[in-house]
Amino acid sequence: MRIIGPDYLVFGVDDLEGSKTYLEDFGLKPVQLDDTGWLYEALDGTGVIIRPKADPKLPAPLETKNMLRQQIYGVEDASVLNEIEAEMSKDRRVTRLSDGGIEFKDDLGFELRFQVTIRRELSMPAEKINAPGAPAQRAPNELGVTDDMAALPRSLSHVVLFVPDMDKVVSFFCDRLGFVVTDVLTGAGPFLRPQANDDHHTHFFIRTPAYMQGCEHLAFHMGGPTELMVAGDRFVRKGYQSFWGPGRHKFGSNWFWYFNSPLGVHFEYDADMDKHDDSWVAREAPNGPEASQIFLLQWREKWAPSGGPEGGSGA
Repeated sequence: MRIIGPDYLVFGVDDLEGSKTYLEDFGLKPVQLDDTGWLYEALDGTGVIIRPKADPKLPAPLETKNMLRQQIYGVEDASVLNEIEAEMSKDRRVTRLSDGGIEFKDDLGFELRFQVTIRRELSMPAEKINAPGAPAQRAPNELGVTDDMAALPRSLSHVVLFVPDMDKVVSFFCDRLGFVVTDVLTGAGPFLRPQANDDHHTHFFIRTPAYMQGCEHLAFHMGGPTELMVAGDRFVRKGYQSFWGPGRHKFGSNWFWYFNSPLGVHFEYDADMDKHDDSWVAREAPNGPEASQIFLLQWREKWAPSGGPEGGSGA
């Protein structure tokens, strides 16, 4: 099934105004959907939809009261929707929507929607580097970083879910929807990618008790590690709390920086994720700090060498 990945994640929030400010400060563009709903989109049109938690337009909440209400996935074309509908109709109710999309629940009760993707094709340069022994990627006098450089989320990258029944959810996504496992953290769970996406993962599942079921975090791709660091630094300076990072993951190789949010989940900037095809053989490692990151940095206030025996000098 030619599923691309998440187009939108839908949340029912306690603090609508605080969530709106957070998402805009994170770098997403606000688009008002109606009198109660807002879409905050990345540069390619993917993003987050928020409504007040009591809004009747929202799907019913999970029993855990996690603020995630629905995951909306993009597919390549209408034939994929027909394929998914035929498969899912074997054992559950599938609702066909007026716009052609379909809705149903997965085997753990998460609300899912599939639609022909709304993603806009991006044509933007990636981060350029200069390294000894390789041709320079930046021309003479072309700067690698400036105070006013753009650093905006480009695309909704992946979602991480707390799940109480790992076998059931992995079987559903792999056997019924055609996802493949790329790597596994033993004791936590697997990374998955869908057929029409070569990113290392669009999903990661973490085994938890039933009372924790829901979304743990979602991530947005940046244009490179420098954009990630610049965006994260600006976000901290606006008063938002860093949760984990900056650093670089081992599985997927992506740079990361996570932040707390008023949506009850963590938001992540990520950059430079590995790509895979069907020849890739999944790895497995015990879950823990050594498997979670190849290195981890810590944000601090800006500092400059002051000279002398303690401060040192140089660049």
